[in-house]
Amino acid sequence: MKSKYLVIENLTKDFGSFRALDDISIKIDEGEFVCFLGPSGCGKTTLLRCIAGLELQSQGTIYQNGELISQLPTSQRDFGIVFQSYALFPNLSCFDNIAYGLQNLSWQKKDVADRVNELLSLIGLSDHTAKFPSQLSGGEQQRIALARAIATSPNLLLLDEPLSALDAKVRIHLRQELKKFHRRLGLTTIMVTHDQEEALSIADRIFVMNDGVMMQSGTPRDIYINPANPFVANFIGMTNFLDAQVVGPNSINIGGKRITVQCKDFLKGDEICVAARPEAIEILSKATKNSFEGKVVDMEFLGSFVRLHIKTSLSSDNYLLADTPMTENFDTSVSLNAKINFTLSSKLLNIYKHEAA
Repeated sequence: MKSKYLVIENLTKDFGSFRALDDISIKIDEGEFVCFLGPSGCGKTTLLRCIAGLELQSQGTIYQNGELISQLPTSQRDFGIVFQSYALFPNLSCFDNIAYGLQNLSWQKKDVADRVNELLSLIGLSDHTAKFPSQLSGGEQQRIALARAIATSPNLLLLDEPLSALDAKVRIHLRQELKKFHRRLGLTTIMVTHDQEEALSIADRIFVMNDGVMMQSGTPRDIYINPANPFVANFIGMTNFLDAQVVGPNSINIGGKRITVQCKDFLKGDEICVAARPEAIEILSKATKNSFEGKVVDMEFLGSFVRLHIKTSLSSDNYLLADTPMTENFDTSVSLNAKINFTLSSKLLNIYKHEAA
């Protein structure tokens, strides 16, 4: 069983009267790849900086590999870091950027050269030894920054929005490379990101944050399928919110229709909020007893599926998003301004107390 490599207990960080982190407690396994995910200003980068010692927590403790590091200066902590801007030295070559930390540790010249060449080979840039950062693409700069971060063989890698400055296609390619890189080295890695798709595709576990509070942690699948609250449901992917009322332990009323869904934690008569992903809305060829009516007011072709904007009185926004796969069975009668019938897949619904929404 993997040991808990990083343990953070009751960590709080204040900037004057502003509380950036509020009683954060998390545990990260050795060799795990985790993402701190949340909107701008949620505290995710501040938490990363506290782990690195670049910010000193106001309260709480941090243990790394069983050692209390809360008060240790940055220089005595065991980590490598890649910043959002990469922070490469513009006047140094790729070789010298990677070698910088090794030279500060007084490594022998031959050992430095061997290690730098090993890392350049690892990241696929062996022929870029003499190039300067200004001669590199954004993706190449990111890889040089990554090689520099792990040159001294740290046991913890910290990544602060490392892909955010890249265009979409390069970003997708490099996150795949980053995942392969992690699997090869097995290095405990923490990445800060605001990009939900990035976190879902790359992380072993995701920690969702908002307003300095840890909202939920879990595997990408757990967080997407079972969001702990409306904020997580809305932040991770697209979500429709519907008003409903509990009518029994396994039944709710939405728009006058009874839907079977597990709601044992609620009482009959409770006003609730139902979260339905676009894929939870099924378009029907004809009306049924428990189907709803709507009108298609917009359509987005997104390759493998079409996203329908359906005007309906069910939602407080007066429309729902529904994703329909683009297969050979796609109903061509579903077109702009068409009236349609749809139903909700009860197994894909999540319910919350109404005031939580």
